[in-house]
Amino acid sequence: MKGYWIAHVDITDPEQYSLYTQRGPAAFALYGGRFLARGGPSESLEGRPTPQRSVIIEFESYDQAVACYNSPEYQAALALRKGAAQADIIIVQGV
Repeated sequence: MKGYWIAHVDITDPEQYSLYTQRGPAAFALYGGRFLARGGPSESLEGRPTPQRSVIIEFESYDQAVACYNSPEYQAALALRKGAAQADIIIVQGV
């Protein structure tokens, strides 16, 4: 079954965050990640207010999605995001 990253992001330092967005996609591609949603208009119908960015990335499996997050490639990109954005990221198994 496929695995999905679901991320809600509020950016606090756009310049620093752009460094993350330049590095992150390479890590996703290395682990077979494919963007299904990346920013764009969104609306919160229940729960917390709408984040600035919502991102959904599809992977071939849940294990592949977890491996990508824990990979040295993604952790290097993540270090660039620290202090530049508040993110809620979950990984969920598809049906």
